Amino acid sequence: MGNLGGKTLLMSGGSRGIGLAIAVRAARDGANVVLIAKTDTPDPRLEGTIHTSAAAIEAAGGKVLAVVGDVRDDETIASAVVQAVATFGGIDIVVNNASVISLDGTLKVSPKRYDLMQDVNVRGTFMLSKAALPFLLEAENPHILSLCPPLNLSQKWLGMNPAYTLAKYGMTLTALGFAAEFAAQGVASNALWPRTTIATAAVANILGGDEMIRRSRTAAIMADAAHAILTTNSRELTGQAIIDEELLRARGMEDFSGYAVDPSVELMIDLYVDQ
Repeated sequence: MGNLGGKTLLMSGGSRGIGLAIAVRAARDGANVVLIAKTDTPDPRLEGTIHTSAAAIEAAGGKVLAVVGDVRDDETIASAVVQAVATFGGIDIVVNNASVISLDGTLKVSPKRYDLMQDVNVRGTFMLSKAALPFLLEAENPHILSLCPPLNLSQKWLGMNPAYTLAKYGMTLTALGFAAEFAAQGVASNALWPRTTIATAAVANILGGDEMIRRSRTAAIMADAAHAILTTNSRELTGQAIIDEELLRARGMEDFSGYAVDPSVELMIDLYVDQ
């Protein structure tokens, strides 16, 4: 695989979990990372802030610009793009990591939660990418990577939690739409999703606590898969909804035991992924 040294990543979220893992993996190559995240002060329910993430990125060998703000806010997005270009000279990669989850059924989901998922997951992905695209079009190997699932239209997934599914599938359609629209210009746009649950705060707090964490993989597998995508020629890999394990297997990896939180238990397959 190639190297992200000197590349500039613009990422939504990234205070913790998968986003932070992707940022730290890029930083190990010497990448520049621009984070847009809301968590400015510690939250007892969630580990990490934008400042602890910035410290971790710098410790890994990268340069970082922390922008405290909300990806729903157009002024925050515009400011982050301006600061990224002024500080690092351009933007090579956008990682749409910020996401909101609610697994409530249709009769239980609140209008506020529904709107929040649409605003962060779909609108945030679209508007952050849109703002960065003029600079991606000038980059040597431009990529947009959105953390969203394959468009699995089975009745099982369509009926499980439609409000969340609409928001995540909206992200995926946005990613695939960018790929089609900018194919001729060489801007890659892909979706990335884990085959198994990942040991994050969302999994612990929403999907099943410590037992679910035991049956998950660490965020390192998503970071390695993201790195593999982002170091690939943008004209050779675009318009795909990629599963982390499938990509890494295709690149020659055979042993995935090192990613397991607890190798002694059966892994939990993630939402929207069939057995």
